[in-house]
Amino acid sequence: MRFLLVEDNQGLADAIVARLELDGHVIDHAADLDTAAAFSDSTDYELILLDIMLPDGDGRTFLKDHRARQTETPVIVLTARSEVSDRVNLLDLGADDYLTKPFDFSELEARVRAVLRRRRGAASNHIRLADLGFDPLSGTLSIAGKTTQLRNKELRLLEVLIAAPDRNFSKAKLVDRLFSYDDDVSENAIEVYIGRLRKRLEGSGVAIVTTRGVGYRLTLQ
Repeated sequence: MRFLLVEDNQGLADAIVARLELDGHVIDHAADLDTAAAFSDSTDYELILLDIMLPDGDGRTFLKDHRARQTETPVIVLTARSEVSDRVNLLDLGADDYLTKPFDFSELEARVRAVLRRRRGAASNHIRLADLGFDPLSGTLSIAGKTTQLRNKELRLLEVLIAAPDRNFSKAKLVDRLFSYDDDVSENAIEVYIGRLRKRLEGSGVAIVTTRGVGYRLTLQ
């Protein structure tokens, strides 16, 4: 999944990016509010990690503007403030969760998973559709009792498609979801990953259908 990290501490930002990229996520890093606004205006993110004290303003301003646009992208606030009143204020402004600095990266990963589960209305990480079992945490899918380990981009592509069954995704939209601004890829790469994932899904009762001139969608056979 593609996340936006808004954090001006370069050392902390690098550590967060490295940790989440190990989980297969794509991270765009903004060190100030202007860059964060430009990124969020041009890209749909599955999650935003937001620092509060930034060189060009208060992250709460970004959060308020984000919610004022009726944007549903979940936001986890990273804050050095531990007072109850500050945390309550952040939640009232529209934050989905918060972490008080310093924090353990395993807790960050767990909170990311929890927020994403809540967004899709799930109680666990495991997803079942027809005869397909999918666990994005372990990166595995199960069909007829056989478990297969997915490669990074296959995993993230299936996450995107399975989160919105029967919704068409263009190649451009899938590139946007799977790659960061720093990645130099063409839309043809999506065809390769679609082909690989189709083979993985054989016998599951779930298929990826091509809608000519529109894109791809995941549907029940």
